[in-house]
Amino acid sequence: MDVPEPTRLGLHELADGRRLAWGEWGAADGVAVLLCPGAATSRRLGFGADVVDALGIRLISVDRPGLGASDPAPGRTLRDWADDIAEFAAGRGIDDLAVVGYSAGGPFALACAAAGVASRAAVVAGADEFAVLGDALPGDLRDMVGAVGADPAAAEESFAEFGSPEALWRLIVAFSPETDLAVYRNPRFERAFRRAMADGFAQGAAGYARDTALAMSRWPFAAEDIRVPVDLWYGRLDTSPSHSPDFGAALARRIPGARHHLVRDAGGALLWTHAEEILRGLQDPSVPAGH
Repeated sequence: MDVPEPTRLGLHELADGRRLAWGEWGAADGVAVLLCPGAATSRRLGFGADVVDALGIRLISVDRPGLGASDPAPGRTLRDWADDIAEFAAGRGIDDLAVVGYSAGGPFALACAAAGVASRAAVVAGADEFAVLGDALPGDLRDMVGAVGADPAAAEESFAEFGSPEALWRLIVAFSPETDLAVYRNPRFERAFRRAMADGFAQGAAGYARDTALAMSRWPFAAEDIRVPVDLWYGRLDTSPSHSPDFGAALARRIPGARHHLVRDAGGALLWTHAEEILRGLQDPSVPAGH
């Protein structure tokens, strides 16, 4: 499996002087689709590079603040991310933006959808709003959510102490089913994935720690208020505790009109194994749910 580097890389300066680092695949004048990557992975790890040209898609991945080459923004929120992307899109002449959030990037994609920054969204093996799920969460994840609720600053500091590319890679491998390991252990994919994680930690672990704290906190928007089309993609074989514990079923009930796709033969790596279906779903509302 080939995971090529972006065909275009750059930095976009925001009004406050911070820079957002970005990478792109596909036609520069294609339909803009923003990828919100998973935990601590940089803009260098895309998906669907073999189909974006045929589909007429301009896939854009942006490093969140403090990750990769994007400048830090201490204390940032999910709303701040939506504001950054709104400014980024306007500054680069993008007037219609779809968004895809993978794993820990799910809440960031939904923040863009809730703010109306994105006209449509897809969440792939995405994190649910853990802070409202309570006893539905696995024990370790429930403890992390509790720690953030009790002392957010201390919890964020502990996430930074844990965070490293090697620790995160070991965690991913430990909680992945064989169907995902077949993807992750492919030599070319593993090399690209681990390179993107090393890039994500290039400034240290603070960016990863802030992302993790935000994922464990209450969202600053109501999923019930999202008014743009949303596709939720989950693999029935996914065993990761950091993804939705019920494969997105509860989230689908909260988001008005959300289409819930549960892929029977896939795990958490379906961003790469089912890239064309995910991207076509953003283009074509007739794609059926519940695979």
